[in-house]
Amino acid sequence: MRIGIACYPTYGGSGVVASELGIELAARGHEIHVISTSEPFRLVGYRENIFLHEIDVGSYPLFKYPPFTLSAACKMIEIAETHQLDVLHVHYALPWAVCAHLAREVVAESCRALRIVTTLHGTDITVVGAEPSFFKMTKFGIERSDAVTAVSNYLADETRKTFGVKAPIDVIHNFVDAERFKPADAARCRKHFAPKGEKLMLHVSNFRPVKNVGDVVKTFALARKRLPVRLLMIGEGPDLPEARNLAQSLGVANDVLFLGKQESVQDVLPCGDLFVLPSAFESFGLAALEAMSCGLPVLATEIGGLGEVITPGVDGYLCRVGDCECMAEQAIGILGNEARRIEMGAAARKKAIERFSPQRIVAQYEAVYQRVLAQPGPCGD
Repeated sequence: MRIGIACYPTYGGSGVVASELGIELAARGHEIHVISTSEPFRLVGYRENIFLHEIDVGSYPLFKYPPFTLSAACKMIEIAETHQLDVLHVHYALPWAVCAHLAREVVAESCRALRIVTTLHGTDITVVGAEPSFFKMTKFGIERSDAVTAVSNYLADETRKTFGVKAPIDVIHNFVDAERFKPADAARCRKHFAPKGEKLMLHVSNFRPVKNVGDVVKTFALARKRLPVRLLMIGEGPDLPEARNLAQSLGVANDVLFLGKQESVQDVLPCGDLFVLPSAFESFGLAALEAMSCGLPVLATEIGGLGEVITPGVDGYLCRVGDCECMAEQAIGILGNEARRIEMGAAARKKAIERFSPQRIVAQYEAVYQRVLAQPGPCGD
């Protein structure tokens, strides 16, 4: 198939999932055309069967602001016609699904069928889409898609509840490449990050308010009172200065290492002993899954789709949002019992391989593509 993938290029989950999906589909022989404002960071470097098309948002005296939506739709039209796309798979409802609809209407004038698959990732429904000024447009984009997928049962239910969507929503969980995200000999990095043999807690995010990075530091500070432990904070974002200041005020700054953005996070995750994700909202929790694939138990909040990833007491634990005391107690229980930590880490990796493999998940997307391609086209084809 010839598949267009439209996504944001940033470090958020939607861009990561779209990029990883494109890589897997290309490896299966499909022709992939990625449409974005710049090269997604997981797609850096040449890959066979993957072509990048950047959206050029021009500046015109007539417009007060650059017309991104129209520029994106025009790029979709260009790629769909030039490369005879079969499917346009957009990641994030707004504005991608609406742009795709505009593109399809133009392409249909030449009797060319362009199927639209929209994947919902979370904040496009719970934050952006729920904004009153965007509500109807988001609902329109979803309902005009040939197929809609959501990354968790939780998100599918929220979409139905928020927008009253009656059409079927396919739940297709995120996946992880267990050959890239895997346990590794971490002696060298542990010697660097934990020179006195301390345990290592890890957190990876874009440091937005929803990630509650302050709670990571608070949980760590509580655990550190009872165990020799250090904290690795990976990523950048608006709440990074606050996290630094909090570590200083709690007296743990010397044991909190801020590593910034890491292109190859799979090389750092195996250095840790425990992953912490105290988010106020997660539609799925891809960062948690990648940590699990590297053999780390996960502490997270009992919110959104995280319960579909983590089994409490088996491969991690879930606490209420904001309950740092609960998270610290669970962290101490895991880090203070090495045999238990190893057992939970092994269970985490086993789940990642068996339930969230590319082979299992990508085949579900291929089935959706085949289903929409079987539908009648604009001229009855």
